[in-house]
Amino acid sequence: MQQNVTFSRFELTDEDFNYLCALIGDQAGIRLTSAKRELVYARLAKRLRALGLRSFRQYCDLLRGGDEEEKVHCVNAITTNVTFFFREAHHFEYLEQTVLPELMEEKIRAGSRRLRVWSAGCSSGEEAYSLGIVLREQPALQNWDVRVLATDVDTHILERARRGIYDLKQIEKVSPARRSRWFRVGIGRNEGLVSVLPELKERIYFRQVNLKEPWPMHGPFDVIFCRNVVIYFDREMQRKLFDRFAGILSSNGHLFIGHSESLFGLSNRFRLVGPTIYRKTG
Repeated sequence: MQQNVTFSRFELTDEDFNYLCALIGDQAGIRLTSAKRELVYARLAKRLRALGLRSFRQYCDLLRGGDEEEKVHCVNAITTNVTFFFREAHHFEYLEQTVLPELMEEKIRAGSRRLRVWSAGCSSGEEAYSLGIVLREQPALQNWDVRVLATDVDTHILERARRGIYDLKQIEKVSPARRSRWFRVGIGRNEGLVSVLPELKERIYFRQVNLKEPWPMHGPFDVIFCRNVVIYFDREMQRKLFDRFAGILSSNGHLFIGHSESLFGLSNRFRLVGPTIYRKTG
């Protein structure tokens, strides 16, 4: 028997919920279970109000009708964007203290001064700018060809990332020296906000990329950060994604994943070198 659940003024039936889960899965590869029902309602109810709709059935009919722009809004609404600067600090410490010195030595021996880092699922940009800070603080890299590619499926959140303006609380975990060096604190009507300095943005490129679809870039990347992203995919999609990461990484490249994620049983193309830090093998 179908269970109808009513939240506030909008009704979300099993049929509508299942359709939305299937759509999100198809569009973004994100697997939503019944445990995410209230999240789906809360995120999409805002879209219903914005469109002046009276029910989720009307919203689903709109999506079934082929409204591609609204499909983008739907995916954007569901995407989780909770992050802050230097989240999981041990990753950035390992990058700075272990990966970069080894990488620079290998590159110099090979006669190369090219370095590429990918922040996959960059959300509102805190991770990408954190990577940029670590890279800009390496004196030996100042004359190198260094770039950070930051991608996300959510077009709206990428606009926020490009602006580089954040609540002051977002840099609470940033050291005073780095706050002073890389951020400008707002005053007057901008009090409580901080902006990333333009020079930090120079080598960071934000692009819309759906990890489930063909990728427009070809690499190779030396480092990939894809943290707290694959937990939203089913295991088959995770296997495919880790295999694709291995394919686009340089030999001995590094992959950093989220604290609740693991490659165990999903890929044999990496070896664990630190907590949720992997290095490509072969």
